[in-house]
Amino acid sequence: MRMIEVRSLVASLLEMLRAAGLRRLWPRPRAARVPAGDLGRREVASGVSPPSGPSARALNIFDRDLKRKQKNWAARQSEPMKYDYLRVEVGSRVADRVYDIARDFPLALDVGCGRGYIAQHLNKETVGKFFQADIAEHALKNTLETEIPTVRVLADEEFLPFRENTFDLVVSSLSLHWVNDLPGALEQIHYVLKPDGVFIGAMFGGDTLYELRCSLQLAETEREGGFSPHVSPFTAVNDLGHLLGRAGFNTLTVDTDEIEVNYPGMFELMEDLQGMGESNCSWNRKALLHRDTMLAAAAVYREMYRNEDGSVPATYQIYYMIGWKYHESQAKPAERGSATVSFGELGKINNLVSQGKKSQ
Repeated sequence: MRMIEVRSLVASLLEMLRAAGLRRLWPRPRAARVPAGDLGRREVASGVSPPSGPSARALNIFDRDLKRKQKNWAARQSEPMKYDYLRVEVGSRVADRVYDIARDFPLALDVGCGRGYIAQHLNKETVGKFFQADIAEHALKNTLETEIPTVRVLADEEFLPFRENTFDLVVSSLSLHWVNDLPGALEQIHYVLKPDGVFIGAMFGGDTLYELRCSLQLAETEREGGFSPHVSPFTAVNDLGHLLGRAGFNTLTVDTDEIEVNYPGMFELMEDLQGMGESNCSWNRKALLHRDTMLAAAAVYREMYRNEDGSVPATYQIYYMIGWKYHESQAKPAERGSATVSFGELGKINNLVSQGKKSQ
């Protein structure tokens, strides 16, 4: 496909899609990139009731059996570490949040652990014993080394086989975005936590891989007269706090971050997603794309998002969440109307302090 054809295609399709009211189909400003030596050719920038089976409210969006096969296939590759860079990075950031809590955790659980990307960043002084649970048996067999005593459990994130009030800490990294019943999964995590236990998790956010989605949608619309979803749907950040509160968690913290990774091209990005076990498993996915559509998407991707060095970026938006299970020892907000000092008096104190500094 010649460059003049690509530019004409992009211009006409953007005009058509803007007129149709579709969103997220044009480039947005990108964060500044910083090199990350451990990523090789890539660069990174960081800008309740007990469970009793599937919830009636759960949507059947994902083929969980296919996701298990995808994760098993990825874990059986000869060089799985080649594709672990994103999971290792996010796992380390989850571990940092564990270290921020000034206490130790005798018993912890990693929900959807994969090859153990959080445990490798923790030590036995912080976590006494680690249960690692995942749907993929080959991921559990090939877990990364850790100094913490570990028990591996083959279990689905949607059906945790643990008793109430078992764990002091539950963590999860880049797994819950494939769960059909996210509210139910959060309720189960709350159920297995001890009172005053904490849940620390990370999952992909709604802007993840927006460059890939836009390019595929543009190319497929032009070549095939319409498009199908090729990247799974993600939870919105403004829904996450509400879901945690509904599950019974309190003292909530939700924050977002972005990791930008550069690839030689779109096909290398898609190869890495498959190697991560992150291929789409939605029931309504389109199994195959025509060769011409794929070539057009790669050309559109490069034309719209190319960096100065010729690489193309892919943005991964990460939601980090922290929630506590209630215990009577936790700090409580004061009752409404119990204050003994008004905001007006506080303002006077600030003025007096400012005047004192000026007079010195």
